[in-house]
Amino acid sequence: MPEISRFLGIIIYLYYNDHNPPHFHVEYGKYKATFSIDELSLIEGKLPPRVTSLVLEWAFLHREELKENWKLAKEKVPLNKIKGLA
Repeated sequence: MPEISRFLGIIIYLYYNDHNPPHFHVEYGKYKATFSIDELSLIEGKLPPRVTSLVLEWAFLHREELKENWKLAKEKVPLNKIKGLA
C-alpha cells in the first residue's frame, strides 16, 4: 500500500490492485476511511469531522494528481508523492 502523502498525522494511500471507482485510503491514528477521487466523498469508514474536512480540502487541491496516481497504480508503476497541507 504505497503512501502518497502525509500531513498533520494524516496518511494517504493508494493500492496497486484496487477496484473501481477511483479512490484513496486515509489513516489517522486508529481511524480509517476511503474517499472517492471523482466525487470527493466518503465511501466507507470514519474520521473525526475536522480530519475529514482537511482530507477533502487536500483532495480538492490535488484531484488531478490523485487521478494521475490512480492511473499509475493501475499500470503498476511507482506513484508520485503529493504535497500535504502545511
